[in-house]
Amino acid sequence: MNRITSLFGIQYPIIQAGMVWCSGWRLASAVSNAGGLGLIGAGSMHPETLREHIHKCRAATIHPFGVNIPLMYPQIEEIMNIVVEEGVKIIFTSAGNPKTWTGWLKERGVTVVHVVSSSRFAVKCEEAGVDAVVAEGFEAGGHNGREETTTFCLIPAVRNATTLPLIAAGGIGTGEGMLAAMVLGAEGVQIGTRFALADESSASQIFKEYCLSLGEGDTKLLLKKLAPTRLVKNHFRDVVEKAENEGASVEELRVLLGKGRAKKGIFEGDLEEGELEIGQVSALISRQQNVEEVMRELVEAFQRAVGKDYNL
Repeated sequence: MNRITSLFGIQYPIIQAGMVWCSGWRLASAVSNAGGLGLIGAGSMHPETLREHIHKCRAATIHPFGVNIPLMYPQIEEIMNIVVEEGVKIIFTSAGNPKTWTGWLKERGVTVVHVVSSSRFAVKCEEAGVDAVVAEGFEAGGHNGREETTTFCLIPAVRNATTLPLIAAGGIGTGEGMLAAMVLGAEGVQIGTRFALADESSASQIFKEYCLSLGEGDTKLLLKKLAPTRLVKNHFRDVVEKAENEGASVEELRVLLGKGRAKKGIFEGDLEEGELEIGQVSALISRQQNVEEVMRELVEAFQRAVGKDYNL
């Protein structure tokens, strides 16, 4: 037991990231049932769809689960009211100012965690009253911070800057990676890519199989003028990279991205025109597994790494 397992009432300090088009009730409940903390990803859900997923998740697990909410969500007030009405007690927020909603949520008995990409924002989270922070490094999939700080540099920096319980994210997909993060000062890990490619993920099977074939260097951080996003190589990424190299403006990139591009790629499996988001650690993952197998491998590898003689 440590501060993360105690905070959430879970067996292992492993949190599944609330990824768009991947993190529905099946994935969240499976992770919670396996001893971690499952998160429903609200970022790709209409308000009533989120309510449905909360109901189904609660029916599928007796264990704690939470909801991840990007604070830039266009219907944020409706989403926040729904999670409170439905009695969700753990909320992870991202992509916005934690001061906006933390106090309101905590007044209603909710545990609040915010995702940051720098020690400066971690300090602001502590000032805002959050219960814990996720420090996410440059290696992560999907939307990233503008600082491009790697996890190995970010975790000790955040640990030195704040007393909050600290969860590491970005490039972590193995038990050995978990141990490394904890040696650097984390008390838990948030894992996205490995769970995004699990059986229970709602991502397209076509997307999963493609990501399982990726090697080193097959993802790249682009759209930096708009919202830095780690993209997998495909035709859409080639078009984005060409536009950026030619000096495309924010508005030109916004038009190029359009609407529904991530859904097209991740959920519908359009490997050419879709926005394919996955972390660098995908290069270490070559086979699809169910959540129970993933969790067992993570815990067993962590325990082996703890007991290993490093001959120092």
